[in-house]
Amino acid sequence: MTSVVTMTVAVPVTTLWVDPDSPRAVDAAMLRQRPDSAQWLAAMDAHADEGPEGVGAGRLGLHGKVHSQLLQGEPVQVIGAKGYSWTEVICPWQPCSTDPRGYRGWLPAGHLRAVKGAAEQLVAQGPVPSAAAADAVTGTVHPALALARRHLGVGYLWGGMSPVALDCSGLVHLAWRELGMTVPRDAHDQQLAADPVRLDEVEPGDLYFFTEPGALTAHHVGIVVAPGVLIHAPETGRAVVEEPLTERLRATLSAAGRVRTGPAPSL
Repeated sequence: MTSVVTMTVAVPVTTLWVDPDSPRAVDAAMLRQRPDSAQWLAAMDAHADEGPEGVGAGRLGLHGKVHSQLLQGEPVQVIGAKGYSWTEVICPWQPCSTDPRGYRGWLPAGHLRAVKGAAEQLVAQGPVPSAAAADAVTGTVHPALALARRHLGVGYLWGGMSPVALDCSGLVHLAWRELGMTVPRDAHDQQLAADPVRLDEVEPGDLYFFTEPGALTAHHVGIVVAPGVLIHAPETGRAVVEEPLTERLRATLSAAGRVRTGPAPSL
């Protein structure tokens, strides 16, 4: 049986693409050996998205092309390649219901490096708490909420999961990762993994989930600040914001949940 090769992300942030043909011309800065997030975001912001679905060269045009992002030091398990330029990977620190091993997608091969030390131990131990986690844990505010507030004003990006660009579930995932916890990557999986909470019993640090009429799974998530108030990365493309539930959010608010402590959940 062929052993699984584990590698780690060698750059500050890399993007997990749906397939090697997904990147657009405007995405060139993120495909370099040393990706430049600032230049990439500026290039997208120079283009207006075409139509309501954001199918152009802007940030919303990444819909259907990008799964997620990975941060420096994050382990991946290599499962395939396309030439010397692309590597297909599983992301064990990003649980999802589509694959029990973790999110699956493609990375530029040059953004990865060999693991130093015990690969299995690196994967199993999960993320290490960030430097800000200690202050967050000893504060009076729920620690994940305190860490999420550090990202207020960060611009929206489909699939974004880094301090420079975030989507709604990426904000949730990153806040708990900074505490050293592994939670699912996507909103509907975060709901599956959370303990249900009545909407009239939410506490700071719980999650609000939002579902479009007729849909079966949540499409949006935010962190409860207080009953009726949340911090989230709005789907409209606005930056991460702390605000009361808007009329639009109240109309789609479907459930609430509390993140479980302990090992990563099985989905």
